Amino acid sequence: MTPTFSSASPGGLRPLILLCLLLCAGLAPAADGVLVLGRMSDDPRKHYEQLQPLLDYVVPRMRSVGITEGRVLMARDPQQMMSYLRRGKVDWVTETPGTGLLMADRAGARPLLLTERSGAREYRSVIFVRRDSGITELSQLLGKTIAFQSPSSTSAYLVPAMVLREQGLPMSLMVSPLEDADSNSVGYVFANTDSNLAAWVHKRLVDAGGFSDQDWDSLQRVSEAFRRDLVVIHTTPPVPRAMELVSGSMDPAVAERLKQVLLGASTDPQARDALRQFFRTTGFYEPDAATQATLDNLRRGARDVREALE
Repeated sequence: MTPTFSSASPGGLRPLILLCLLLCAGLAPAADGVLVLGRMSDDPRKHYEQLQPLLDYVVPRMRSVGITEGRVLMARDPQQMMSYLRRGKVDWVTETPGTGLLMADRAGARPLLLTERSGAREYRSVIFVRRDSGITELSQLLGKTIAFQSPSSTSAYLVPAMVLREQGLPMSLMVSPLEDADSNSVGYVFANTDSNLAAWVHKRLVDAGGFSDQDWDSLQRVSEAFRRDLVVIHTTPPVPRAMELVSGSMDPAVAERLKQVLLGASTDPQARDALRQFFRTTGFYEPDAATQATLDNLRRGARDVREALE
């Protein structure tokens, strides 16, 4: 049985609980009055410490709709989180928009709000190469290779893959960056981390890389060699940074109260530390017409990528 963590638990995480979190797959149905916040994670200790403070802030403000306790539930991948959503084992999920919309499509999750992080509501993807590669435009990637971060990443997989497909470039998955590229497609491989991804391009293991403009800016700050040797050849239109979703089976009154609590958090001094720990969140907001159109386009493009490549 996979444990959840209660907002009423004393401080500190038992190593055994963390181990069980990673190894076990089941979860008893949430009891009445319990709000379960879910997150995909490869580092449960770190993410628990980021999630729990906001849950501790939210739960006391939802007593009017019967919420008296909060728990955190981690999933190892989108498939496990979608299973939790379908079975009613998680109530609220925080995700990047590409994966969030997948959960809406396949598990009935309902987008609740968008999330502003570090003062930014949007980010872009960049596709970059070595400056001495001779590659200056996307069409030249045919017969070349590109590294993405992971299949669940919006900015470091879905969005750049959408761009390549919009350019009419066939794509083929490679087992490793050492595999030879097919001359009739763009070979792609997953690097797991943004640092691996950049290093693979810099060391010529792959010809190009794709991730967020924020990762690019960070890369430029920390490495003179990367600044000197790597160059962006394409920048995509912006997409929202993150989104909050709720289970399709959540009581509408509970969902509406959660929305109001989150919308008000950015102006409440008592929420400041919890928001900062919640992935440097600076606020939650509802999409306007332009942002909704961006999400609709992302939803269509992400579906195309998954149907064509996965």
